[in-house]
Amino acid sequence: MTADPVGWAGRTGTLTTQYSVQEAAPATEGDGGHGSRRAPRKHRLLRWSAATLAVLILAAGGTGYLYYRHLNSNIEQDDLNLGDNKVAEPTPNAAGQTPLNILLIGSDARDSKENQELGGARETFGSTPLADVQMLLHLSADRTNLSVVSMPRDTLVKIPKCTDPDDGKVYAASNGRVMTNQSLGHGGPGCTVATWQELTGIHIDHFVMVDFAGVVSMADAIGGVPVCVDANIHSRDSQGHGSGLKLEKGTTSVKGEQALQWLRTRYGFEDGSDLARAKAQHMYMNSMVRELRANATLSSPNKLRKLAEQATSALTVDSGLGTVKKLYDLSNELRKVEPERITMTTMPNRYVGARVEPTEDAEQLFRLVRDDIALDGKDAKKATAQKAEEASDDTAAAKDEIGVLVQNGTRTDSLAAARGRASTVAGLLVDKGFEKAVSDRSASLSEAKTLVRYPSAELEGDAQAVAKSLGIPMSSVKKSTDVSGVTLVVGADWREGTAYQAPEEDDTTPKTAEALNGADDSACMHVNPGFTW
Repeated sequence: MTADPVGWAGRTGTLTTQYSVQEAAPATEGDGGHGSRRAPRKHRLLRWSAATLAVLILAAGGTGYLYYRHLNSNIEQDDLNLGDNKVAEPTPNAAGQTPLNILLIGSDARDSKENQELGGARETFGSTPLADVQMLLHLSADRTNLSVVSMPRDTLVKIPKCTDPDDGKVYAASNGRVMTNQSLGHGGPGCTVATWQELTGIHIDHFVMVDFAGVVSMADAIGGVPVCVDANIHSRDSQGHGSGLKLEKGTTSVKGEQALQWLRTRYGFEDGSDLARAKAQHMYMNSMVRELRANATLSSPNKLRKLAEQATSALTVDSGLGTVKKLYDLSNELRKVEPERITMTTMPNRYVGARVEPTEDAEQLFRLVRDDIALDGKDAKKATAQKAEEASDDTAAAKDEIGVLVQNGTRTDSLAAARGRASTVAGLLVDKGFEKAVSDRSASLSEAKTLVRYPSAELEGDAQAVAKSLGIPMSSVKKSTDVSGVTLVVGADWREGTAYQAPEEDDTTPKTAEALNGADDSACMHVNPGFTW
């Protein structure tokens, strides 16, 4: 392998969004944890820092057709989702726009001489890479804000059954919960995507991966990213653990291997956990975005060409992002978001022994992303919902022509389904003029919140009309491929009575997500006193 190329290998399926994107997540400290897994594919890695850089740079560079084909050939691709279950795409807003969700995966692979030298841990050479960095990037439907959710690599999750498209090997679902970073070894990045979708209920449009060598080459190309520590730091303990990062107190512009060390550092930052490492990665990404916007040296054609070469060679993407043109289109979308509307977060979690698991606050964070609610609190959600409600009046059929299937979803973990709820609510709809409303007596479902689902855009107005008649908020009207017509699921929040009281929803980002604003250039990592010099 040459010093330039790293490997972008993407996996993807058919895209329904207008644009594609993915970002590369930083590699993490190599401190063991490898199990026996299938031999890794070449360059199956990702970092959102590299991907973001790639997208922005490719947008700026103009090349001839032959060079364009050359850059396209640099990009490796892989399947988007290897699981059996799919998550419904988000409902378009009043303007017909949908959000874009990209999973950024950072692998610790040691599958080349360069990656081995950078990652260390000789005993792990050639082993299946772990998805040690996982970040979900959410670009809002109106393209005004960007949210990033990091999941610690030690998070305990259930990995679904995944099938490797290259050799047909079937990886059984995990027996109980295992560390989320093992998902990459179950057929590739598409299994990491499937794991995220099943945990969060968020439809993922794309993924991006980058390896150790890719991070180094991209950091060199950008010319350095400013980072800050509140004391001298040397990430190395008496047993030799650590990334080797050595910086003086204050702000330093890091690039190349030093940038990789920053992104991998765990020993020396705060409590030495993956949570501290995620915070450092967020600071780096925010700083990198600001640097890209301000770096006038990238106007040089030669530097742009070098950066385009390294970017396309460093990333693995799904087919929806597999050409320079698609990355260019994405860059135009990303550029619409100002740094002050970028929010970096870490999935709220609690310790389970030496591992962590999602908390109730994590589900709150996932819901905000699913509902396309800005994590910075500057959303126009109410205005959007009002527009959707008004639009439903124009697009819905006559009430007596709308067919509605009502299902009882009031069953919970501790309570049996409330008797007769589907029949009662179907009767309410008939009284309100929906003469074709019927109850489904064959199903006893479990839904925490009352929902109205519809299968296609043609029935969206009908579904919204049903919700409006019962006082159900427009945010609870969802497009779903699991239904064949307008379907009302009476949830556990409406176990009795004939008037639906929409629960008050807290649309604020949980404090436990430790949100960091993209425009915050004062952030500085706290150094553990045991790692100063």
